[in-house]
Amino acid sequence: MATKVLDITKEHCPMTFVKTKIELSKLNEGDILEVLLAEGEPLDNVPRNAKEQGYNVLSVEHVEGTTHRVTIKK
Repeated sequence: MATKVLDITKEHCPMTFVKTKIELSKLNEGDILEVLLAEGEPLDNVPRNAKEQGYNVLSVEHVEGTTHRVTIKK
């Protein structure tokens, strides 16, 4: 169960990961952030950047249309 859901489907890089990182910083260790984002650059960059920052990317899944869900554990 996600601690917080962040919808950045209307955002563009580099704001997609900036907003994701801000939300992750607000969470406690072990909390889970669900990020809804569009395919393309955000889908490529957010999971990769989260891993590079030391977060655990639990899943990347297609929701509908161009929307995907990335689940990240802090």
